[in-house]
Parts: sequence; C-alpha cells; structure tokens
Amino acid sequence: MSRLLFLCSGNYYRSRYAEILFNHLARQQGVAWTADSRGFRLSPNNVGKISQHTAEACQRQQLAYDPDRGPAVVMEADFQAADRVIAVKETEHRPMMRQRFPEWENKIEYWEIDDIDCATPDVALVKLAEKVQAVVSECSS
Repeated sequence: MSRLLFLCSGNYYRSRYAEILFNHLARQQGVAWTADSRGFRLSPNNVGKISQHTAEACQRQQLAYDPDRGPAVVMEADFQAADRVIAVKETEHRPMMRQRFPEWENKIEYWEIDDIDCATPDVALVKLAEKVQAVVSECSS
C-alpha cells in the first residue's frame, strides 16, 4: 500500500478534508493508496478536533472520519514514510518547509488552495476536492 501525506498549516481544515476524501475515493475505486495528513503547528484558536467546515462537508458527502482524531504536527518520519507529499498552498507552506524541513522543500508537491482567511469553504473545499479526485485518478493508473 502506497502512502500519501497531505500538509497544511494546522491539520484542522484543508489537509484533513483532503485526507478523508482521498481515502474514501481510493477505497471506492480500489486504489492501493492510503492518505494521512499533518500540519506545521497546532493552533490554539481551533475549536474542537476538526474544522466545523470539514465536518459539515464530510457529513454532506457521507464521508466517514474519526471525530476523536485531533490535528497532528508533521515530523521528519512522516516524510520518510510517505511515497508522495502534497502541501495544499505553496505560498503559505513552502516558507514553512524551507524553515523546518529544508531538505524536503523541493521534494514535495504544492497546490494553491486558500485557507479560510482568503476563500470561503464552499470555494476552497470544491477546489480541493477537484485536486484530490485528480490525484486518486493518477494513483489508479
């Protein structure tokens, strides 16, 4: 089983949704990949273990997720264990990679999916879903 790692700032909203959606679609399509997600830091501003927007999107789409799993911080071992790593917003996450994991900065992929401060969830999560669906298709070939 190949492993995919999604990264975002706090592992609370975007990367969690990407992980949950990817795993759902991969199971549904018989793709031999599994996804996990991590963040660069935990935010004291988060309410609960997962973003309300992510939870609502999962409920609308009937995507199963573990409501008890909280955000997790990325570590070197996460990169080593992954076959593919995607950070969800290059302008936000490349500087974090450069600072914390410079040896991995140019070895991962970057998307440009805005956080809640720049795009509403109905826009950001739709764009994220499109990108995730494309990755599932790539992994099935």
